[in-house]
Amino acid sequence: MSFSKEHLSGLYTWSSNHEIAPFGGEPTRRSFDRWNGDQVLFIIQQVLQETGDLSIEQGKKLESLIINKLPFDSCSELTVSNWLQKEIMVNA
Repeated sequence: MSFSKEHLSGLYTWSSNHEIAPFGGEPTRRSFDRWNGDQVLFIIQQVLQETGDLSIEQGKKLESLIINKLPFDSCSELTVSNWLQKEIMVNA
């Protein structure tokens, strides 16, 4: 089972166009918006695939890290993805 919007617990804004996925491929240097549900979900799914742990529990841990520990400094998707992977290693 893949991690999806229904598994997120935070309050986010969402794209109104459900036909086109606004984020895809690999994380880029595009600015990361922690309040954009589409982008948070994209990063979580990407990190789950990178780490090989596709569990819903791991996805919820990643979301918790974003909500509770991700610095509020401006950063890119790539920076957030790398930060999450390092945090998973530290907390393992």
